[in-house]
Amino acid sequence: MSRTAPALSLGIEEEYLLVNTETLELANAPTALIEECSGAMQGQVSPEFLQCQIEIGTKVCADTSAARDDLKRLRATVARCAARHGLAPIAASCHPFADWKQQEHTDKSRYNELEQALAGVARRLLICGMHVHVGIESPALRIDLINQLSYFLPHLLAMSASSPFWMGQDTGLASYRLTVFDNLPRTGLPPQLNSWAEFERMTGALVDLGIIEDSSKIWWDLRPSSRFPTLETRICDVPTRLEHTLTIAALAQCFTRMLWRLAAKNQRWRIYDSMLIGENRWRAQRYGLNEGMIDFGQREIVPFSMLADEMVDLLGEDADALGCRQEVENVRALVAGGNSADHQREVRNERLAAGDSPEEAMRAVVRHLIDAFHDGL
Repeated sequence: MSRTAPALSLGIEEEYLLVNTETLELANAPTALIEECSGAMQGQVSPEFLQCQIEIGTKVCADTSAARDDLKRLRATVARCAARHGLAPIAASCHPFADWKQQEHTDKSRYNELEQALAGVARRLLICGMHVHVGIESPALRIDLINQLSYFLPHLLAMSASSPFWMGQDTGLASYRLTVFDNLPRTGLPPQLNSWAEFERMTGALVDLGIIEDSSKIWWDLRPSSRFPTLETRICDVPTRLEHTLTIAALAQCFTRMLWRLAAKNQRWRIYDSMLIGENRWRAQRYGLNEGMIDFGQREIVPFSMLADEMVDLLGEDADALGCRQEVENVRALVAGGNSADHQREVRNERLAAGDSPEEAMRAVVRHLIDAFHDGL
């Protein structure tokens, strides 16, 4: 194991929904809007599967400071261009009251093939996510770290959760998005892998059979990127607020460095069975930050406020080395203040208590999401 730290560069992708600023309903992105964004962002924006979605991606960033600057620019540009078309972006993994049956997918060969292959499962994909890439040059190290990083995936999901509503109903979940996404094949927690060669054999078998064209169709919660020398964390809902995205990205980067640091000393994080990690994944999906996580070493459920303190302590050395101490320490404020799912429910409940109809309360949630998108810009 090399004692020289890998690059651990950072890249963030976010998917947004576009809403009509008057009706607050979903709206398809006009071709002119995509062209405006593409011209202003020089290839860092693209249409998504559904016409009401738009995706952005930061450049390769050395640290969270650079990621903040780029993400602020991208969010502000999307908002500015959308406003000229009477639209506004929201960063939430599900629109509070939209009907997936009324949406149209983007007419591109990639998406046409996806819709044909996945049929009704694809047509329900009215969901958005956030992906974090952390640069790891060594394929062997990527595989070794995936097996250990999986332990922390539920924690990242709980902090990012932003999809409590679906088609006008409170689902009772913090992340309904995952319920929809898990209907796709090749999703969920990554399997435990012994080597890069095993990963290539596994994916190569599906490529050789013509089932997938490449490993980009492996949609695990955490995977080696098919395009970049990175580990790509994919479990997260898209956080509504910029600072929440940066905190979660900093944690993903620091967890990766912490595990490399252990490996450099011939140590490693204990690998738990995917059934146990899956139980925490469900707790994050169902409860978000509100019911704690199972600590399998202590065999008890630990409140998330305690976990936040433990994360700050555990990752202190790594946060200092990566220049993201403040972003990591912000996990305490995120946990204390609640995730996006908590905030959306608060808005809805306040409006219902004030006498709004259920429909009016849901529209108030969308207005909140529009406002919160601009926080920190």
